[in-house]
Amino acid sequence: MLGKLFLLFTVVPAVELYLLIQLGSVLGAGATIAIVLTTGLLGASLAKREGGRVFGEWQASLQRGELPKEGLVSSLLVLVGGIFLVTPGVLTDLFGITMLIPPARRAVAGVLNRYVEKRFELQPMTPAGFVGAAASQAWADATEGDADVDVIDVEANEKA
Repeated sequence: MLGKLFLLFTVVPAVELYLLIQLGSVLGAGATIAIVLTTGLLGASLAKREGGRVFGEWQASLQRGELPKEGLVSSLLVLVGGIFLVTPGVLTDLFGITMLIPPARRAVAGVLNRYVEKRFELQPMTPAGFVGAAASQAWADATEGDADVDVIDVEANEKA
């Protein structure tokens, strides 16, 4: 974990600084600053537009009673992409633009979803909630072929 934090907060900014210095030596300080400001403004604009589009699709899907095509991870990547575009730097701008391109964002979201599923070994949900594989299998065995599973509807009253 310490290595990842070191990479994120020390190595990446050092590489970004190096690239900006190299860009400044080729284009000049004024042009480099103009590029950084332009990508920041463009990034904010693109993130707002793409975020609005994703949010609109979410609303439309939910109104139809469907799950949104773009999941939560994909939607969060739009936000992350916008943040990276506003952050000065060459690598952060490339990553930010990539996260605002729908096919690239969906690909990254798919990789992240598979990682989370493997990392946390997500189990199927039973009526009792998320449980381990053994309990999930026991529920499946108990209800297999039994169309007349008893359901008890309960209401709770909370006393103040």
